[in-house]
Amino acid sequence: MKDIGLAFFRIAVSAMMITHGLPKFQKLITGNFEFGDPIGIGAAPSLFLAVIGEFICPILVIIGFKTRFAAIPTAITMAVAGFIAHAADPFGTKEKALLYLVAFITIALLGPGKFSIDKK
Repeated sequence: MKDIGLAFFRIAVSAMMITHGLPKFQKLITGNFEFGDPIGIGAAPSLFLAVIGEFICPILVIIGFKTRFAAIPTAITMAVAGFIAHAADPFGTKEKALLYLVAFITIALLGPGKFSIDKK
């Protein structure tokens, strides 16, 4: 049952995260680099990092490939969103990013379970 729970959790959370990353991925591939710059590296690099954290890595987590490693960029992206990009916003605004942060830290700590490419 534990492995079924781990698979369900990582697939569900990552699928929801992809819905946030897909529009950013579409911006990136169409050359529209309008994006915030929360850590001062420029809009295009910030967009690229967000696509990695919100689109590429969640796909890896879903299939269970390098799951622990893949969960870390997403957790970092959500930490930036929650604590930097939405720093001045009320808790209700940053809550979603913080929930994703907790979820992806949990995935990084627990691993993918046996229903994954990693099979651990």
